[in-house]
Amino acid sequence: MASFDLSPLLRSSVGFDRVSRLMDAAFRAEDPAPSYPPYNIEKLGEDNYRIVMAVAGFTEADIEITASENGVIVRGKSADNNPGEKQYLHRGIAARAFERHFQLADYIRVDGARLENGLLSIDLVREVPERLKPRNIAIQRGESGSRVLPAAQDAAKAAA
Repeated sequence: MASFDLSPLLRSSVGFDRVSRLMDAAFRAEDPAPSYPPYNIEKLGEDNYRIVMAVAGFTEADIEITASENGVIVRGKSADNNPGEKQYLHRGIAARAFERHFQLADYIRVDGARLENGLLSIDLVREVPERLKPRNIAIQRGESGSRVLPAAQDAAKAAA
């Protein structure tokens, strides 16, 4: 198993400790990634994404989507698992229960989900708060001495 030391990267960055935890978890996983149900992850635009899962045989009532701060969990349990109800000569459409976890980057939220023609689509959008977006700071021309704030001037007058 490969081992990576990310400490040189973490020395010059702040807040990326989560990346090292994700990489550790990925390399520690002994079981191969589950292959059911199959899914696609699509990039629709600069800040829009979509997860599309093939869930043939499941209805809206059979699927539960849970969004957390940095993840989405999709669970499915088909109500059609009662063997006494139907008799199959061949059953090629899987209807087994599943649970699929997706890690989301910071500021990505679930915008909605829909089930159409056996495909579950989960729309995601990245919304960076205004306070975190890059902005230009105006440089003011002023005196080279210390600047006294108006509140400090009022406090000095009141003390005198």
